[in-house]
Amino acid sequence: MADATTAARDRIDRALTLLESKVKALKTRQASPQALADDDLFAIPAPGAPADAARIAALEAAGHQASAALAAAAEAIQEVLSGDVREPDGPA
Repeated sequence: MADATTAARDRIDRALTLLESKVKALKTRQASPQALADDDLFAIPAPGAPADAARIAALEAAGHQASAALAAAAEAIQEVLSGDVREPDGPA
Protein backbone atom coordinates (compact mmCIF):
# COMPACT_ATOMS: atom_id res chain seq x y z
CA MET A 1 0.00 0.00 0.00
CA ALA A 2 2.95 2.32 0.59
CA ASP A 3 3.93 2.06 -3.10
CA ALA A 4 0.42 3.04 -4.18
CA THR A 5 0.38 5.94 -1.74
CA THR A 6 3.75 7.12 -3.01
CA ALA A 7 2.52 6.84 -6.61
CA ALA A 8 -0.61 8.85 -5.79
CA ARG A 9 1.46 11.51 -4.02
CA ASP A 10 3.82 11.68 -7.01
CA ARG A 11 0.84 12.17 -9.36
CA ILE A 12 -0.43 15.03 -7.22
CA ASP A 13 3.04 16.59 -7.09
CA ARG A 14 3.38 16.39 -10.89
CA ALA A 15 -0.11 17.88 -11.41
CA LEU A 16 0.61 20.76 -9.03
CA THR A 17 4.01 21.42 -10.60
CA LEU A 18 2.44 21.51 -14.06
CA LEU A 19 -0.28 23.85 -12.82
CA GLU A 20 2.25 26.16 -11.16
CA SER A 21 4.37 26.36 -14.31
CA LYS A 22 1.31 27.18 -16.45
CA VAL A 23 0.16 29.87 -14.05
CA LYS A 24 3.65 31.38 -13.93
CA ALA A 25 3.82 31.38 -17.74
CA LEU A 26 0.45 33.09 -17.98
CA LYS A 27 1.44 35.66 -15.35
CA THR A 28 4.70 36.53 -17.10
CA ARG A 29 3.10 36.90 -20.52
CA GLN A 30 2.90 40.45 -21.73
CA ALA A 31 -0.49 41.92 -20.95
CA SER A 32 -2.07 44.63 -23.04
CA PRO A 33 -1.39 48.21 -21.84
CA GLN A 34 -5.10 48.69 -21.09
CA ALA A 35 -5.08 45.65 -18.80
CA LEU A 36 -2.11 47.07 -16.91
CA ALA A 37 -4.02 50.26 -16.17
CA ASP A 38 -6.95 48.31 -14.69
CA ASP A 39 -5.80 44.93 -13.40
CA ASP A 40 -9.19 43.77 -12.12
CA LEU A 41 -9.71 40.04 -12.74
CA PHE A 42 -13.48 40.44 -12.46
CA ALA A 43 -13.78 43.45 -14.75
CA ILE A 44 -15.71 42.96 -17.96
CA PRO A 45 -13.21 43.13 -20.83
CA ALA A 46 -13.58 45.97 -23.30
CA PRO A 47 -15.12 44.95 -26.60
CA GLY A 48 -12.60 44.26 -29.35
CA ALA A 49 -9.74 43.24 -27.05
CA PRO A 50 -8.63 39.94 -28.66
CA ALA A 51 -5.46 39.67 -26.55
CA ASP A 52 -7.52 39.75 -23.38
CA ALA A 53 -9.97 37.20 -24.75
CA ALA A 54 -7.10 34.88 -25.65
CA ARG A 55 -5.59 35.30 -22.19
CA ILE A 56 -8.92 34.53 -20.53
CA ALA A 57 -9.34 31.45 -22.74
CA ALA A 58 -5.84 30.26 -21.80
CA LEU A 59 -6.60 30.73 -18.10
CA GLU A 60 -9.87 28.82 -18.46
CA ALA A 61 -8.11 25.97 -20.28
CA ALA A 62 -5.40 25.80 -17.60
CA GLY A 63 -8.12 25.72 -14.94
CA HIS A 64 -9.91 22.84 -16.65
CA GLN A 65 -6.65 20.90 -17.01
CA ALA A 66 -5.79 21.47 -13.37
CA SER A 67 -9.26 20.37 -12.32
CA ALA A 68 -8.97 17.17 -14.34
CA ALA A 69 -5.49 16.42 -12.95
CA LEU A 70 -6.61 16.99 -9.38
CA ALA A 71 -9.73 14.87 -9.91
CA ALA A 72 -7.55 12.01 -11.17
CA ALA A 73 -5.25 12.42 -8.18
CA ALA A 74 -8.22 12.43 -5.79
CA GLU A 75 -9.54 9.26 -7.42
CA ALA A 76 -6.13 7.59 -7.00
CA ILE A 77 -6.09 8.56 -3.32
CA GLN A 78 -9.60 7.18 -2.84
CA GLU A 79 -8.52 3.90 -4.46
CA VAL A 80 -5.53 3.69 -2.11
CA LEU A 81 -7.66 4.42 0.93
CA SER A 82 -10.31 1.89 -0.09
CA GLY A 83 -7.69 -0.79 -0.67
CA ASP A 84 -8.79 -1.30 -4.29
CA VAL A 85 -5.43 -0.48 -5.81
CA ARG A 86 -4.58 -1.47 -9.37
CA GLU A 87 -1.15 -1.21 -10.89
CA PRO A 88 -0.59 1.86 -13.10
CA ASP A 89 -0.63 1.26 -16.85
CA GLY A 90 2.69 2.97 -17.32
CA PRO A 91 4.44 6.27 -16.75
CA ALA A 92 1.98 9.07 -16.10
